[in-house]
Parts: sequence; structure tokens; C-alpha cells
Amino acid sequence: MSRLQVQGFESLIRDTSSNGIINTNKTEYQVYMSRVRAREKQSDEIRSAVKEINNLKSELREIKNLIKGLGKN
Repeated sequence: MSRLQVQGFESLIRDTSSNGIINTNKTEYQVYMSRVRAREKQSDEIRSAVKEINNLKSELREIKNLIKGLGKN
């Protein structure tokens, strides 16, 4: 597998067998991965909040139906 330096970019190289571009700057990669993890964490928090809201809605419906049932008696 041979690699060529990409002109104008110090940390980019091209893999000649796959024609892909590879970033060799580890700091940039770590920053990128920390952003990915932060987005995943935020998505998980939002998903958890939505589940909790749906659970509360269900419980409120249940309470409402119980109160309506008491009013009929």
C-alpha cells in the first residue's frame, strides 16, 4: 500500500490502492471523536427525556380516567 502526500495539506495523504484520503493528524481525530461522543450523549439524553415525558403522559391519562370514574359514582 503506497501513499502520496496531498498537495496543500500537511496532514492528509492519499492511499493509492483505494484512492482514499487519510487524515494523519491524531489531534484533529481526537477532537472529531469527542464531538461525535458529545452528539451521541446529547441524543441519548433527549431520547431519555422523551421516554420520561411519554411515561408521565400515560400516568396522567390513567389518573384522569380514575378521577372520571370516581365522578360517575
